[in-house]
Amino acid sequence: MKMVLYHGSNVAVKKPMLVPQNRALDFGKGFYTTENRAQAISFADKVWRRRKEGQPVVSMFEFDEAAAFSVCNAIRFDSPNEEWLDFVSAHRNRSYSGKDFELIYGPVANDDVYLTFQLYESGGLTRVETLNRLKVKKLYNQLVLGTERAIGYLRFIGILE
Repeated sequence: MKMVLYHGSNVAVKKPMLVPQNRALDFGKGFYTTENRAQAISFADKVWRRRKEGQPVVSMFEFDEAAAFSVCNAIRFDSPNEEWLDFVSAHRNRSYSGKDFELIYGPVANDDVYLTFQLYESGGLTRVETLNRLKVKKLYNQLVLGTERAIGYLRFIGILE
């Protein structure tokens, strides 16, 4: 099965690459994509504002989901559960020491839930309280490609106009 994925940035990305990150991200290092156009547009705008150069650009890719998930080492979070919360928290505070994955699929801990995550990480909320708060939020999904092999299953199809 093939799906369309979007990547928001301040430049067109026709050939995705793994680049070092200067900040802690939900799922660690990798090329971040989403199935949600609006989320990609919003992210492109944030990247453009943060970098103060280029312009907001959403690159589109076709992704061979069935082939990639049958070959690549993958983890999938279908909802914000305890395993997802631990995974994201460990990556955000740079303490993750578990298995590396080529593909990671799951909810985005975006700006709408930033305060909830801060409260959880500072001990102000329990795991149960945090997950209950997250359940009422509309969380979009992201797919992170963490290796060149995983990126090989992407095919650039254009720029969102």
